[in-house]
Amino acid sequence: MTREQALKLLHDNMKNQNLRRHCYAVEAVMGALYRRIEDHHQTRQEEEKWRIAGLLHDADYELTKDNAKSEHTKHVLKWLKAMDAEPDIFDAVAAHAWGYVDFAPEPKTKIEWALYTCDELTGLIVAVALVKPDKKLASVTLDSIMKKWNSPSFAAGVNRKQIEECEPRLGTPLKEFVGIALFAMQGISGELGL
Repeated sequence: MTREQALKLLHDNMKNQNLRRHCYAVEAVMGALYRRIEDHHQTRQEEEKWRIAGLLHDADYELTKDNAKSEHTKHVLKWLKAMDAEPDIFDAVAAHAWGYVDFAPEPKTKIEWALYTCDELTGLIVAVALVKPDKKLASVTLDSIMKKWNSPSFAAGVNRKQIEECEPRLGTPLKEFVGIALFAMQGISGELGL
């Protein structure tokens, strides 16, 4: 599966610009996490798998948002199967909803844990950007995120425990993990409208 195919699948099934931007953010962070976590001798194709899993993880969310707890990922997994997507992509998309939908498997591999842990983090980073006077990612620092991290009432819907799995599951300390995600998202701030 190519990024072009993945992007077409996303755009065909998701019209909401903010939902699309969330998917772009997770794609960028997954690429950065791949480069941090995996061996550097791996191929560009391997990194592309991580990025595509991030891009498509919520591809059916707009379609299932009214009954997401019972339906989210069911459609996108069907689409991935029909397109003969790599098992790594399929499994990561399935596992990212662990604890959210009853049928989602627990993440097992690095790609699965990376997607599971960074998904919520992108939302927190966007929330921090939106309270900045200029509403720009360029104004967000690692310290400003970590201050908000310790304020549970800020972006209260963000599952911080899910993000904290980065350390035991991926060997990446929380502060470093947040920094990787911030830097990746700042790199595509134009696409994110931030």
